[in-house]
Amino acid sequence: MKNVKMILATIALSAASFGAFAADVVTQEPAQQQAIGTISAQGGANLGSLEAQLNAKAEEAGAKSFRITSTSGQNNLHGTAVIYQ
Repeated sequence: MKNVKMILATIALSAASFGAFAADVVTQEPAQQQAIGTISAQGGANLGSLEAQLNAKAEEAGAKSFRITSTSGQNNLHGTAVIYQ
């Protein structure tokens, strides 16, 4: 029983800390943040995978959030986003 509680506590803490580092997708320019650049990604099989690639690049750049500005393609998607901090 003690092991189960420890495992659940570990899962809860790791999920909470993961959310603290992920960049948020926004639909318009955040009021309290400044644009710090643009990023692009390609090779996404669907919009979800393209968004995940852009999210990873935004995190690498230290962004708090990003806004997808364009997507194109059919089976091999390309997208760009503005990153904010």
